[in-house]
Amino acid sequence: MPAKILHLVRRFDPAAPLLGRLGTLEVRLARNAAEVKAAQQLRYRVFYEEMSAQPSKLQKMTRRDRDSFDRYCDHLLVIDHARGGSIASRIVGTYRLMRGERAALAGGFYTAQEFDIAPMLARHPGKRFLELGRSCVLKDYRGKRTVELLWQGIWAYVIAHDVDVLFGCASLAGTDPATLAAPLGFLQANASAPEEWRVRAHTHRGTFFDDVPANIDQRRALAVLPPLLKGYLRLGGYVGEGAVVDHQFGTTDVLIVLPRANINPRYVGHYGADASRFAA
Repeated sequence: MPAKILHLVRRFDPAAPLLGRLGTLEVRLARNAAEVKAAQQLRYRVFYEEMSAQPSKLQKMTRRDRDSFDRYCDHLLVIDHARGGSIASRIVGTYRLMRGERAALAGGFYTAQEFDIAPMLARHPGKRFLELGRSCVLKDYRGKRTVELLWQGIWAYVIAHDVDVLFGCASLAGTDPATLAAPLGFLQANASAPEEWRVRAHTHRGTFFDDVPANIDQRRALAVLPPLLKGYLRLGGYVGEGAVVDHQFGTTDVLIVLPRANINPRYVGHYGADASRFAA
């Protein structure tokens, strides 16, 4: 049986275990197509109804954020059992995870549409890469507990699949890079990737800053960075060269690369070397 067909037949584990629990909140992978659909509905609510993403006619009709990569990804879910009702009403957070072998089946990583990641992958042929994307949480749940459970799930997944490098796009709100010059300049000046992890935006899509503004208010620039992006930096992540405007989502994207060896030891200690901190 071809690998792609075999994957689609076996893509879900109906008994996918809980990866963590905090009170009524639990984190685990989606166990079936209905749960992925519910995650896509959550993404639609956050990206298209709350934020400024522009839906296609099909997305408006289905009220789902979906693309061709979804079927090759694992979908991490935070579920609040206190909400009751169907699984769609109980999913309050999600993250999309794609390993290298799944990307090969999908025709590549989603990130490759915006950034030229091929040289980085070629420089590390023995490394296992994991792409993170489509992170979103319902507004009422954007607190420490939900974020901790999402990272608990990601860390458990990294350990289970012996992942070496995490990467993916992180977004700043807005589509005018000039108005984002301060935070983008701050990232370039303080978090640029060294040569072995350097990734550059595709020339035809990227906006590049040859000179970092000299008068950046570092504290203010850091303050306006999205919490997710600041979280990646605290963990030890690097930022690629250039930024890409995503007009559909109303954002300007940068590329984050986080080698597992870079992860700050205190975060490993917080979640446990075996991801047992919030284990169910």
